[in-house]
Amino acid sequence: MSDVRIVFMGTPEFAVPSLRVLVSAGYTVAAVVSQPDRPQGRKKLLVPTPVKAAAEELGIPVLQPERVRRPEAIEAIAAYKPDLIVTAAYGQILPKPLLDLPRLGCINVHGSLLPKYRGGAPIQRAIMNGETVTGVTILYMAEGLDTGDMISKVEVPIEPEDTAGTLFGKLSEAGAELLVRTLPDIIAGTARAVPQNDEEATYAPNLTREDERLDWSRGARELYNQVRGLVPFSGAFTLLNGEVFKVWKCRPAEVPGGAAGAPPGTIRAEGGRLFVATGDGWLELLEVQPAGKKAMPAAEWLKGVRLSPGASFGG
Repeated sequence: MSDVRIVFMGTPEFAVPSLRVLVSAGYTVAAVVSQPDRPQGRKKLLVPTPVKAAAEELGIPVLQPERVRRPEAIEAIAAYKPDLIVTAAYGQILPKPLLDLPRLGCINVHGSLLPKYRGGAPIQRAIMNGETVTGVTILYMAEGLDTGDMISKVEVPIEPEDTAGTLFGKLSEAGAELLVRTLPDIIAGTARAVPQNDEEATYAPNLTREDERLDWSRGARELYNQVRGLVPFSGAFTLLNGEVFKVWKCRPAEVPGGAAGAPPGTIRAEGGRLFVATGDGWLELLEVQPAGKKAMPAAEWLKGVRLSPGASFGG
């Protein structure tokens, strides 16, 4: 295995198990390419990407070009003479000169069952859309967005209580296992590559602020899926008295004793529990975060707030 030189490209925690499995399986990872470190938190401290941190722990050189398509970035990667480039949630589209560089090609570990959910947020959007199964696809990279020929797949169920965070963990491990099973065929030249059916393609663009906004006219199950798909990263939000009010955990529920239909967004507090009317029933909020406060159980928030009759969430 050591005669095959790999350059690994990845950025978030999702990619770390794939990097580690390459090393533990005995492959030569000549270099790692990751996104530049970004300021985080209130103090805006530069924090290494999870893949960079793992690479440094493993003693692997790290490159962090601002734009991988720039000639100097391509030259820096080419200097490591890769036979194969492996990417996993790297975060930039690879240009043709880079795709053409390694003799064994470039492969990607993608967190969906392609051709469904091409794009940058396949895991979050699968949950938000109420899917019950997803998976990982390993594919040869092409110039389009996740359009290359598929080499191998593994299915992973989405459990009713899964969040984007728990599913990221499951898929990252499944992807690493699939990668190490698939590599021998790629190296031997016996991998069977299957073209994608573009007519079946769906897309999972990166999330925007609008994707985080709760529209109470939607159904309770849809809103529940939306919140799950945003946890633990951004959380979902609504407005209360004109201020942002985040929701971190919720569930479809019945108001104790029954409750007549109410306009979407209407707030009901019953027995220390917090309910909101939706387009087709009630959603119980379990963990919330008022403006300027830390996340807390909804019951704790209710103890310190006086809700006026007819109070509602809006926006």
